[in-house]
Amino acid sequence: MTVALVGAGPGDPGLLTLRGAELLGAAEVVVYDRLIATELLDLAPTGAELIDVGKGPGQSGRQSDINDLLVAHGRAGRRVVRLKGGDPFVFGRGGEEAEVLRRAGVDVEVVPGVTSAFAAPAAAGIPVTHRTVSTSVTVVTGHAGDPALPGVDWDLLGQLEGTLVILMGMAARAAIAERLLVAGRTRDTPVAVVHWGTTSRQQVVRTTLDGLAAVDLPAPSVIVVGAVAGLDMTAVIAATGEG
Repeated sequence: MTVALVGAGPGDPGLLTLRGAELLGAAEVVVYDRLIATELLDLAPTGAELIDVGKGPGQSGRQSDINDLLVAHGRAGRRVVRLKGGDPFVFGRGGEEAEVLRRAGVDVEVVPGVTSAFAAPAAAGIPVTHRTVSTSVTVVTGHAGDPALPGVDWDLLGQLEGTLVILMGMAARAAIAERLLVAGRTRDTPVAVVHWGTTSRQQVVRTTLDGLAAVDLPAPSVIVVGAVAGLDMTAVIAATGEG
């Protein structure tokens, strides 16, 4: 009895790992999230059961139903792929699902995926680390950007000099910007917001911490805060190619 927690990558179906494709090709059941590239489902065999368990905003309570579903199919001895956007262990609740499955006596295989925390900035020409600009990167969830919610030490993050990558932070972007400013980040700190990074729908808005609240892009978007957000390696590559 094995359930594979497979990272689907940041959006571009070509960024799925070979192991992920192999498991999909042999799956009897595919339980998939809302933000995966739907083209990946074509890799599953004809006749495989495809189950959409995508959660929209405010639907986190459905997680217990997903856990029960995975346990039921795993205990039935079916080849199950739990297809999750990005990497299953980066704010994907994969750790919770793995714990539930192991407690139920179901073996778990974890297949890492390319996380949008690094892939979306890269697709926009932003290296999250750069030897002469930033030598550290911190990834946090923006769900904790609301001052009423615990979980992230924004005061500490406001004092760090490295790159800050915020996932799921657009709804609380104004509060996040204000907390970072109060904690010590300057108003002209470069910021980039990458919407649907790596896909044909990709949009990039470059601004400053002072202007983050005015950025009108929906989820899924990755927010990059720090000096690297002012870089554009795609422009460098294009200029080099022209030469």
